[in-house]
Amino acid sequence: MSPNSFILNLSCKNVPGIVAAVSTHLYQGGYNILDAQQFDDEETGKFFMRVVFNPADGSPSDATQVLAQAFEPVAARFGMTWSLRHQRERRRVMILVSKFDHCLNDLLYRWRIGEMQMDISAIVSNYPRDTYAHADFGDIPFHYLPITKVTKLEQETQVWNLVRETESDLVVLARYMQILSDGLAAKLAGRCINIHHSFLPGFKGAKPYHQAHERGVKLIGATSHFVTSDLDEGPIIEQDVERISHRDMPEDLVRKGRDIERRVLARAVHHYLDDRILLNGKK
Repeated sequence: MSPNSFILNLSCKNVPGIVAAVSTHLYQGGYNILDAQQFDDEETGKFFMRVVFNPADGSPSDATQVLAQAFEPVAARFGMTWSLRHQRERRRVMILVSKFDHCLNDLLYRWRIGEMQMDISAIVSNYPRDTYAHADFGDIPFHYLPITKVTKLEQETQVWNLVRETESDLVVLARYMQILSDGLAAKLAGRCINIHHSFLPGFKGAKPYHQAHERGVKLIGATSHFVTSDLDEGPIIEQDVERISHRDMPEDLVRKGRDIERRVLARAVHHYLDDRILLNGKK
């Protein structure tokens, strides 16, 4: 994709003329559409669209704010919920982690090789730094915020303050084994992604892969979803599964599960960074 391109996301009630209005507006502004995807949800009557565009003559583009102001009349005409971002504007991502670090290390690797176009604002854990002695955090700030039932509210206040101070756009729970309170989940609505150790709905509680083994399941998987006040019931972003057999022991399921969790969370984060997630009710 062109490095001088913009991404426009929009949703609104589906009526005739939306695509024509958007494309005409961009054409008249001297912009060329590089990629366009749209979807009409016939059940809800809502229309969704993602458009990537750049200056047709290759000249430096206007500032995002200028483009946004120019698009406002079109958005108002159709009552759109919309966003506009230049592709070079990197999202700031805070990663929360507990003892299991496989998802954390995978995100760090993808970030270092340039696969994840983001800036990591901080790594926050309820375990001390030496838990990750083999991990290279470089210059990324690390915050050890222990938590107990008594200190949960205080610890979550510290987390929320860090989100604001670091101006983080996205919070990723990379196997952060703590349940967020309803208050913090509400504050992070639409910008907090979790990875769940099953193909939801699935086995909950301790040792999910051992439970799966006892029940003789034939597929295991992982689910990445937005965090809401309803535990593990937020809008699903990405899922994947892997077939297993009676020959697999619990430790085999754990090993395979780690691989699935890594790739599912990475896909979900990548979708967010690339503006490919549009909320549609509980979807």
